Amino acid sequence: MSTFDHTPDRSNQWSFKWQKYAGKDILPCWVADTEFRCAPPILDALHALTEHGVMGYTLPAQHQPANNAIVRWLRDKHDWAIESDWIVWTPGVVPAFNVAIKAYCEDGDKVLVQTPNYPPLLAAPALNNTQRVDIPTVLQDGRWTLDLDALAKEAADPRCKLMILCNPMNPVGSVMTQQEVDAIAAICEQHNVKLCSDEIHCDLILNEQVKHIPAGRVAALQGRSITLMAASKTFNVAGLGTSFAIIPDASLRRKFTQAAAGIVPWANIMGLEATRAAFTEGDEWLAEQIAYLRENRDYLVSRINDIDGLSVVSADATFLAWIDGSGLGVADVQQWCESKGIGPSPGKDFGAPQFFRINFGCSRAMLTEILDRLSK
Repeated sequence: MSTFDHTPDRSNQWSFKWQKYAGKDILPCWVADTEFRCAPPILDALHALTEHGVMGYTLPAQHQPANNAIVRWLRDKHDWAIESDWIVWTPGVVPAFNVAIKAYCEDGDKVLVQTPNYPPLLAAPALNNTQRVDIPTVLQDGRWTLDLDALAKEAADPRCKLMILCNPMNPVGSVMTQQEVDAIAAICEQHNVKLCSDEIHCDLILNEQVKHIPAGRVAALQGRSITLMAASKTFNVAGLGTSFAIIPDASLRRKFTQAAAGIVPWANIMGLEATRAAFTEGDEWLAEQIAYLRENRDYLVSRINDIDGLSVVSADATFLAWIDGSGLGVADVQQWCESKGIGPSPGKDFGAPQFFRINFGCSRAMLTEILDRLSK
């Protein structure tokens, strides 16, 4: 038995995921947090912090252990040598890409967004008085990828000032290749478009032959990129509300921090300490989790593709499966799922109503129950 086979009961813990279907015989598999207990080094670090007993304001930029942990992690895991002063702490990637729009766009400007994408990202342009321009994701040779021709066409509009990329892609699970990242970089450089890259799932690569390429590591993007990362999805500490932006260019970094001032709170001490522990002592736990998630993914893909009316492409990364229900021939795919006793993320929230997203970051027993219900 794996450590990840034993998951705590969250049904009475005011969980966002579990409360949606409270009192109903519907298994929740929607929100992108896992069911796994946090890595022991993280729990030990948080226990030591609570034993200290003071939870006052903390200056994230001066929390050198956390900053040094990020520098080490990016160097060792992503071959990216950064300076610690490139790090800007935020209370989540959602506030961060909203800040990026405020920092680099004016009212009425256009923001390029790949679709499908997760709801807060889709909503961000309108919330900040800009126009969203959708760049579709297309299925090519059994793999989801960005429509680069559409991107080149739309980026040529001088009103396009910013692109928000999600890599690895949520919900489809693809990881951009070097060729694809280079193509995006060339388009952004040609048309003077800044790139805000949400890379929160970058440490959840399930295919061993796939490598994540941070946007800010690409030479052509260093002066125009904001790379968003966190320990939150990888180490299941999303509830601590802590992430960071890597902004190599000093001018972009200054505009970002100015746009955030007064409206975005500092990252909290618990999140800073969890990040430090994850990125200095979490390697072994993460390797075990990746192996477990890979097996979950493969099991899910096999089972889903055996169900009439459903199909799924195996994800390169994340713990999320983007399932095509167009073959079911039903008017409401989400309603069909819920009638089976499972609660996935509705595809309509991502801009694709014939799809749904299943979170397979759970025990094998829970995943089996989810798939058994779908198969009935």
